[in-house]
Amino acid sequence: MTNKDLNFQKGFTFSKHVPEETSPFDRVFDVFKDLLTHTSGDIEEAFEWLDMLDKEYDIFNDEYSLEDFEEDLKKRGYIKQEDDPKDGNSGTGKGKNVLTAKLEAALREYALDQIFGKLKKSGIGNHRTTKTGVGDERDGENRSFQYGDDLSTVNMTESLKNAQINNGISDLRLTEDDLIVEETKHKAQMSTVLMIDISHSMVLYGEDRITPAKKVAMALVELINRKYPKDSIDIIVFGNEAWPIKIKDLPYLKVGPYHTNTVAGLELAMDILRRKRNTNKQIFMITDGKPSCIQLPTGEFYMNSNGLDEMIISQCLNKAAQARKLKIPITTFMIAQDPYLRKFVEAFTAQNKGKAFLTGLSGLGQMIFEDYEKNRIKRI
Repeated sequence: MTNKDLNFQKGFTFSKHVPEETSPFDRVFDVFKDLLTHTSGDIEEAFEWLDMLDKEYDIFNDEYSLEDFEEDLKKRGYIKQEDDPKDGNSGTGKGKNVLTAKLEAALREYALDQIFGKLKKSGIGNHRTTKTGVGDERDGENRSFQYGDDLSTVNMTESLKNAQINNGISDLRLTEDDLIVEETKHKAQMSTVLMIDISHSMVLYGEDRITPAKKVAMALVELINRKYPKDSIDIIVFGNEAWPIKIKDLPYLKVGPYHTNTVAGLELAMDILRRKRNTNKQIFMITDGKPSCIQLPTGEFYMNSNGLDEMIISQCLNKAAQARKLKIPITTFMIAQDPYLRKFVEAFTAQNKGKAFLTGLSGLGQMIFEDYEKNRIKRI
């Protein structure tokens, strides 16, 4: 049998592999997106970092310079110059470079690829649950047929293609091993509030904890928008107080000189979820320290950074119990592993009947992704 016959028999066409070349812009753009996340959207600071990296690692050359890269960013609509009347540049076109909505979206896509890009589906899917069911909305993902699958989900085009490859066109037979089904998902909605700690400890002790938290938030937003467009996600930040931020503001998020008012964050999260009509709700909380601040009825702040303050902890536990009554589970991602924090986390989790992960920064994104998937199936 000749190679030509083999190609026809198996349904394959072979050709020489030609590796794709990465353009100078794309090669630098990935580095630039990482730097923008670290600098909280400060383009000029990111350019300074690029310049420093170039001197050490020769990122640019005579054919493609930093100035060329900046010009490409403008031509492709990733950055624009915004006039600042305070600098006397109004109407001159010499204002400060700022991110466009296109670059903000690119940062979310980049975060998704970095954090979740290596996670691949296998078998029935990446939902680790013993209970599976047929959904009512096509997902676009294909997998092999398994006993118990609804035949209405069989993808005939892919199944016949398999039959041709496995049995040959001269003896075309469709067997169970050839069948391919299209994944489905339920139309039930999940509403999630992601709480991000922006207290000063998120950058203390020589460890940048806020940048990974921002990346996880951007990736989770992008994942939900793509895979579960009917779901909703709200982002809130908490320091001395708590407030919601827009998705487009995530790249610019910075740590402040704040204590940790977990109570205010939980109050706002529950208030947001009360207004959601669907029944499936959850709170994800990323923090690195113990609650150290509450607001008194007088409006003043009571703060105590020394150890576990009984009054502050008591209010946190009350909020955890309140969320439990509202059937809102809280998953806490404690990105610190101080032994004395375990006592608070265990008590908080017990009050809510939720979950807690005492972890470092490594693997944070994958844990949140997997937990989101588990909770979604379980709650639905």
